[in-house]
Amino acid sequence: MGDLKIDEYVHSVLLRDLVGHDHRPAAFLTYLWLTLEEQRRGDSVAISYASLAEELGISRSAAQTAIAWLLQRKLLTVQREHITATPVYTTHQPWSRLRRDRSI
Repeated sequence: MGDLKIDEYVHSVLLRDLVGHDHRPAAFLTYLWLTLEEQRRGDSVAISYASLAEELGISRSAAQTAIAWLLQRKLLTVQREHITATPVYTTHQPWSRLRRDRSI
């Protein structure tokens, strides 16, 4: 397996923001897992709430709530071909855009 890389912002800021401030540790775990899985696959991640919950060791409802929070925070987008299709998640790093904008 190749090296997987996590932006320093994830552990130095986002961890405290999601876990400490928002009181949503499942959202942080979900974001971290989806980010690493996206890197490993080289593409967005198609996964059901039940499978995601099993991967993370959390309940299905906790996975649903975490996804909803990440969508609200714009750290994640979801695509579905139809209402019952397995969702496809793409993670976002909005802090990367802010860094680029400041360097201009």
